[in-house]
Amino acid sequence: MISISNLDFHFGSRTLYDGANLHIKPKDKIGLVGLNGTGKSTLLRLLVGEYKPDGGSISMSKEVSLGFLNQDLLSYDTHESILNVALQAFEEALALQTKIDEVLAEFETDYRDELVDKLATLQERFEALGGYTMQAKAEEILEGLGFTTEELQKPLKTFSGGWRMRVMLAKILLQQPSLLLLDEPTNHLDLPSIKWIENYLAGYEGAVIIVSHDREFLDGTTNTTVEVSGGKLNPYAGNYSFYQEEKVLRTEIQQGAYDNQQAAIKQAERFIERFKASASKAKQAQSRIKALDKLERIDAVAPDAAKVNFKFNFTQQPGRHILRMEHVGKSYGEKLIFRDTHVHIERGDKIALIGANGKGKSTLMRLVAGAEQPTAGRHQLGHNVIMAFYAQHQLESLTVENEILQEMNEAGSRRNEMELRTVLGSFLFTGDEVYKKIKVLSGGEKSRVALAKTLISEANFLLLDEPTNHLDMQSVNILIQALEQYEGTFIVISHDRYFVENVATKIWYIEDFQLKEYPGTYHEYEQWQDERAKAAKANGSSQPAAKPAPKKVESTPAPTINKTPSPDQKKALKELAEVEASIDKAEKELAVYEKQLADPKIYGNAAQLKDATVKFEQVKKELARLNDRWEMLAEM
Repeated sequence: MISISNLDFHFGSRTLYDGANLHIKPKDKIGLVGLNGTGKSTLLRLLVGEYKPDGGSISMSKEVSLGFLNQDLLSYDTHESILNVALQAFEEALALQTKIDEVLAEFETDYRDELVDKLATLQERFEALGGYTMQAKAEEILEGLGFTTEELQKPLKTFSGGWRMRVMLAKILLQQPSLLLLDEPTNHLDLPSIKWIENYLAGYEGAVIIVSHDREFLDGTTNTTVEVSGGKLNPYAGNYSFYQEEKVLRTEIQQGAYDNQQAAIKQAERFIERFKASASKAKQAQSRIKALDKLERIDAVAPDAAKVNFKFNFTQQPGRHILRMEHVGKSYGEKLIFRDTHVHIERGDKIALIGANGKGKSTLMRLVAGAEQPTAGRHQLGHNVIMAFYAQHQLESLTVENEILQEMNEAGSRRNEMELRTVLGSFLFTGDEVYKKIKVLSGGEKSRVALAKTLISEANFLLLDEPTNHLDMQSVNILIQALEQYEGTFIVISHDRYFVENVATKIWYIEDFQLKEYPGTYHEYEQWQDERAKAAKANGSSQPAAKPAPKKVESTPAPTINKTPSPDQKKALKELAEVEASIDKAEKELAVYEKQLADPKIYGNAAQLKDATVKFEQVKKELARLNDRWEMLAEM
C-alpha cells in the first residue's frame, strides 16, 4: 500500500531519518514508538505530504486515502453543531442530498423522464455512499466518544479544546480512510472513550498508524510496532508488550555482537601498532588497516531508561488520619456534582481516582485540596499534613524567565545544587540542559519541571491531577519509580491504565453523585466491574448488580396535586394518544420506503422509483409534523 525507501530527513543540522525503510500493508495496525524528538510525528507529516523528504522516496497507490488526526486540529472553530461538523466527512453525500432535494422540488410541477433518470442516478450514488445511514453513524461515533445526545446540536465553538479534538476524531473515523494516522489520540479522552475507540479500531477495515504514550492502548489496538531510533524504522511483529520482550532479546544479541567486534578491532589495532614498522609484517598490517576502514561498525547499545535515584525528605510525619470529609455536597447552581459523600484517607494510602470526564474528579480533588469549598458537609485535615497539589494549570505558574535549575532552587526545598541536578537528571534534564529557560521548553518538558518541583516539596500528601499528560513513556516510567519510592500518601487522577495499575492500591470512582472505593489494584477493579456488568445483564437490569443503596436524603414534602384532570387536559391526553399511534404508523411506513430505496433493483424501474421517492418524502414531512404536535401536547 505504502512503501518508504531510503528516507532521509533533516531539521536544520539534526538528522531525523537516515536511509529509513518501511512497508505498510493494507491491514497493518502499527504502533509508532520511540523517545521524544526522534521523529514520530514528523513521519506522519511526511506521509501526508506536509513535509518533503530530503532523500529517498515515499510511494503509495492512487487509491490510498489518508486521515490525519493531529494536535493542530484543536484550533478549528465554527458555529456549526458538532453533529454537522462530523457529517462533513460525507462531503459527496451531502452535496448529492442537496441535488436530490432540488430534483424532488422540480417533481412537484414536472414529471419528465429525464428528471426520473437523474433522480435514480443521484439516489443510487447517495445510497452507495451510505447517505441514508450517515447521521446514525455520526451520532453513534460521537456518543461513543463521550457526547450526550443533547450535546450533538450544540455549536463546536462552545466546547473546550479537548472536546473539539473528539469531534475531529469522529469526523476522521467517519471518513474511513484506507490509512488512519493518529497522533496521540488518547490525550483528550477519558477511560470509557479510550475503551470505545480501542474496540472501534480493533474492527477497523483499513490500516492504522498510532503515535501514543499509552502502552495499554497500543497493546489493545496494534499488531505491529515500529521503533524510531538512530534515524531508522525498526519493525517488530507484535504489539507493544511483544516489542518490549523482543527488544530485550535484540539488545542482548546486539550487545554480544558489539562486544565481539570491539574485541576484534582492538586485537587488529594492537597488531597494526606492533608490526606497522616491521619489514616482514608491514604488508599484513596494511591489509588489516584496509579491513578496518571497510568494516561496518555495529552500534553500541543505547543506555537503559533513566532511573530515579533521589530520596524524598519529610520534615514532618503526619498522623494516622490524613483527611476526613463528612456528608460533603457540591453543586454549581442547579447542577449537582456530589451529595452526601464521605472521604476518609489514611496515612500511606495510594489512591487512583478514575472515571469518565464530567463526573467531578477534578472538582473532588479541589475539594480535598481546600481550593474549593463544599456546599454541604465538613473538611478536616489531619495532624502535621503537608499537602502539594499538581495540576496542568500549574504549568502556567512556572516563572518563564527562570532557568530550570533556578526554578527548582526557588521551590524552597533547601536542597543543594548537586541534589537538584540529581533530581533533574532523573527527569531527563542533564548537563547544560538545566540552564534552559522555562519559556523555551515544550509542554512535556514543562510538565516534567512542575512534577519535579512537586516531588521535592517535602510534602507528605500529594494530589496529582493528570500528571502523565504530555509525558512520553520514559517520563511516565520515571514518575512510576518516584511514586513507588514515595513513603507518603497520594491521590492521582489519570486515564493511563498502565500508570494506575503500577502506582495505586485503592481505586476511587464516582457513581450516583457519590464517591465509591474499591480496595485493590486497577486490574482487580476492572475484573470486579466486568463481573458486576455480567450479573446485571443476567438479572435483566441495565444497572450494575450489587450496587450499594444510595443513602436517604432529607427533602421537603411534595406539594399536594389535584389528580382529577380538567376537560381540556382530558382532550389533550386523548389527542396525545392518537398522535402517538399516528407516529408509530408513520415510522413503520417510513421504514418500508427506506428499505425500498435501499434496494438497487428499484433503480431499474423509473415509475416505482418515483412513487417510492414521493411517498418517502410525504411520510417524512408528516412524521416531522406529528413529532412537533406530540412535543406541544406533552408540555400541556
